[in-house]
Amino acid sequence: MYVPRHFAFPEGAESRLQDLIEAHNFGLLVAGEDAGGAPEAAHLPFVLDRARGPLGTLIAHVARANPLWRRFAPGREVLVVFQGPHAYVSPDWYAARGLVPTWNYVAVHGYGVPRLLTDEAAATAALAALSATMEAGLAPKPPWTMDQLPAGARRSLVRGIVAFEIELARLEGKQKLNQNRSADDRAGVIAALRALGGGDALAMASAMVEREGHSAGS
Repeated sequence: MYVPRHFAFPEGAESRLQDLIEAHNFGLLVAGEDAGGAPEAAHLPFVLDRARGPLGTLIAHVARANPLWRRFAPGREVLVVFQGPHAYVSPDWYAARGLVPTWNYVAVHGYGVPRLLTDEAAATAALAALSATMEAGLAPKPPWTMDQLPAGARRSLVRGIVAFEIELARLEGKQKLNQNRSADDRAGVIAALRALGGGDALAMASAMVEREGHSAGS
């Protein structure tokens, strides 16, 4: 990923990149092309196990009918893209004049070699981890668990998917939040996004405010 210096996360920001993965865990997995073919991609929810590996381990699954998992091979890295907040920025929002439109965004790229979880118990645990992660955000209702499925249906579900994990070898982050503009310009963008409203605009305003706080504390 092309990351100009002023849009880079600071050294030692791995935990912040992990925070972004967990907050925006529906990622895009891209596997390299086969001979004569094109890259293959899939949009998937991921669980991040921070305790496994220096940068953590991603856990996910695809349908067994999805050909993507057949691209996995020893030593062959894949890319997983996590898209954070993003929003259009009008030049009218800047304090300065004569500027042009841009797009603010936050993204994280993770790289690693996938490993298939061929054991039925491991694949079941991967599915259980995903449902537990997502159900935790739905409190106070009692969480749905795989134990609520009949045993036969649970086995059928597991046999219909291919679970895998990716120990992260590299994490790259980019936060394009008008750092190359003045404090007055950034304040104008934040105010305009808040006035515009809507999920994307408000999320971007919050990301800009959060970065200002991290910058002040560094």
